Amino acid sequence: MSAGPLVRLVRLASRAVKGQPPVSSDSLQVLAGIGIAGDLHADARSPRQLLLAGSAAYEELGLPAHALRENLLLDTDTSCLASGTVLQVGESLRLRIMFQCEACGQLDAIRPGLARRLGARRGVLARVLSGGAIRTGDAVRMLGVLEQPWDDDWRVRVRRVLDAVPAEMVVEYRHLARLAGIQSTYCRAFPRLVAKLGDGYAAKAVSAQAAHSLPRWEGEGLFDVY
Repeated sequence: MSAGPLVRLVRLASRAVKGQPPVSSDSLQVLAGIGIAGDLHADARSPRQLLLAGSAAYEELGLPAHALRENLLLDTDTSCLASGTVLQVGESLRLRIMFQCEACGQLDAIRPGLARRLGARRGVLARVLSGGAIRTGDAVRMLGVLEQPWDDDWRVRVRRVLDAVPAEMVVEYRHLARLAGIQSTYCRAFPRLVAKLGDGYAAKAVSAQAAHSLPRWEGEGLFDVY
């Protein structure tokens, strides 16, 4: 498939410590299957390795730099990037778009009502297919939808992860949240949600304290298959 529209990498940033603001950088080293070297979201078992945002949202809303806490700022509208799209950044980095990043209420601390105004323009989350060094100004090429899409709805993602749990294994709620790309606070909703999915699903997810003879699954191979 030929490359699609060409855009540019406007700004780079990473965060090494939770609760601290992003730190700008002219270049970043990105590791295949993991994320940005030294970044707190670098995690082989997460669909949220990088956050990409679009410069249009900053310009339209007059936001201060790094307000959306993105790692990569692109001069395009990221809400148009479909899940499963593969981007090539610079010479070697390839990213797989996973799903839209929810505009959560924490953004309202920057400006009241910001989350509502942003809607789907908060950015998109991605996994790293192939790593490499990237720099501000690098070209970003859209290679098309080459990977399986993931749903923006976290409930659908939870079901998808449960469908992937190997036979004769269970997944703990905390790992289920991690693999589905949602905050651990959502674990409180898992018992009711999983129960609604049916007995076949309810038997696959357990709390960390649950006494269970079956081995725990932590997502090995999930993103290679799905």
